[in-house]
Amino acid sequence: MEEVIKIRGSRRLNGTVRISGSKNSTVALIPAAVLGSEPVTIYGVPKISDVDALIELLRELGVEVTQPDEETLIIDPRNMEDRPLVSDAVTKLRASYYFMGALLGKYGKVLIRMPGGCNLGKRPIDLHLKGFELLGATVSYPEEHEDCTLLVAPEGGLKGTDIFLDIPSVGATINIMMAAVFAKGRTIIGNAAKEPEIIDIATMLNRMGANIYGMGTDRLVIEGGHPLKGCTHEIIPDRIEAATYLLIAAAMADDMEITNVIPAHLTGILSKLEEIGIKTDHTNDSIHIYGNDPHKVLKPTDIITKPYPGFATDVQQPFTALLTRSGGRSTVTEEIYAARFKHLPELEKMGANAHQEGATGIIVGPTPLHGAVVTATDLRCGAALVIAGLMADGETEIHEIKHIDRGYDNLDGKLRALGADIRREIV
Repeated sequence: MEEVIKIRGSRRLNGTVRISGSKNSTVALIPAAVLGSEPVTIYGVPKISDVDALIELLRELGVEVTQPDEETLIIDPRNMEDRPLVSDAVTKLRASYYFMGALLGKYGKVLIRMPGGCNLGKRPIDLHLKGFELLGATVSYPEEHEDCTLLVAPEGGLKGTDIFLDIPSVGATINIMMAAVFAKGRTIIGNAAKEPEIIDIATMLNRMGANIYGMGTDRLVIEGGHPLKGCTHEIIPDRIEAATYLLIAAAMADDMEITNVIPAHLTGILSKLEEIGIKTDHTNDSIHIYGNDPHKVLKPTDIITKPYPGFATDVQQPFTALLTRSGGRSTVTEEIYAARFKHLPELEKMGANAHQEGATGIIVGPTPLHGAVVTATDLRCGAALVIAGLMADGETEIHEIKHIDRGYDNLDGKLRALGADIRREIV
């Protein structure tokens, strides 16, 4: 027995949808919250399964977690204990690796299993480990703990240093930053990632008493050794969820307003939507899509994924579904995760003319889509299939929806409120 999502497509959508807090911020903010000596209250927490897995890990460490409402977490580390993280909960999400930096910094050692998450091909954590080693830690793989990594700080603790990342990795930037707040002296991360989520995590750490600056640039500076306390913090809106609803609106809405967004975080996606023929307006915290003719053939385009502020890799799969409405040949070249094309065979089942050539997806349209039984092979593939299902004639049945639930807060409920015919069933 399995829970699936079923969508009866070709329904026009209208209304307002509010974007939840950032998934990619949340999964780092929760481990970062244990770095202090007092409770941390986080507002705007999305209701996703990755949060549930992280709460499970916090409780394994003896951290008290309370949820006064659906969007608020209070994380109290005062009774926290230094324990190995070797349970199956670690493998439920990739972001469990943020406990590497957090626990190495706080306790000087950590034993942790390798993380899980979406299968997007080779995603090594060598840059994380290189950063920890430059701070003075040793890295080993104990034989008695299969598939585990042991990090140990030197006697006297971690020491600040200059670290240059071979690529601007978001995960490595955040992980090294969390360890470095406890290192003695100054740490400089060169070629640091610039994503808004990094600014969000650094902002919370500074509220806790850290001294981090240079956020949003490729030179991140951490003055380590400051004691950390508690704070309150509100998560930034989820720019990937916002982009997904922009694409849903472009595909199927007559008139839709997307609120609780930061349009500056979505410049690359908004420019591409304008390029293919979608009308948008925006205020400081909302985006309006309107005048969308369902029979209009959109213009083709070429997309290349890049680190922020370039076109986000997390958006290319959902955008591909929309490109089936474009007349002619569109290309999507993936420069971040080479294996991020597993959605193309699923879209082909629904009538798309799409295939992969090396690191590029080719989409030739316009092609009408029809309902089919498909599988969400990863989180953003799931979003692409939801968009395709909304566009398609007939019924689409999506399997492996656990991936969708990892990153989208109440996706089916929000879509029903906009007029979609979407439901969950056990099959």
